Amino acid sequence: MVMITEGVSSSPTANGGGGGDLTSSLTAHAACRFYVQVGEQTAALQAVFTEVSGLQVEMQVTDYEEGGINNYVHRLPGRMKVGNVTLKHGMTVSNAFLKWCMKTNIGSWQRQNVTVVLYDVAGQPVIRWHFNNAYPVKWTGPQFTADSTAMAIESVEFTHEGLTVDPA
Repeated sequence: MVMITEGVSSSPTANGGGGGDLTSSLTAHAACRFYVQVGEQTAALQAVFTEVSGLQVEMQVTDYEEGGINNYVHRLPGRMKVGNVTLKHGMTVSNAFLKWCMKTNIGSWQRQNVTVVLYDVAGQPVIRWHFNNAYPVKWTGPQFTADSTAMAIESVEFTHEGLTVDPA
């Protein structure tokens, strides 16, 4: 089940503007930093991430060809499909994400709720993505070369059963 909630007003404005005042709720935010909580929402922040990808929801569509009507094909909505989420950050002394992956590997699945929080340049939380019953499917460690001065990057990819989005 996928639930998406947004902080957009659903009632028309008093001056007859139509679908609510979207200009006041649409504010661009620089993607400064992402913090991740694993477990309950009261859990401590585990890591600062520099990249989050895979935030997507896709509606599967079923084509239905009705007999006798050859002008078009009915396209009916199907199930919602969510993508895997990938988090990348600089390597730290904590190996909590690798341990989480290894527990899944040995058969003791440990589904956790994961929350990604976007912070703005002033250090204030902007939006929260909550991923329900997530578990890791891939962990990638850093790539090393002797002549490189790049930061060691760790990434973890997880799958989930759905998401909710809340303004912070």
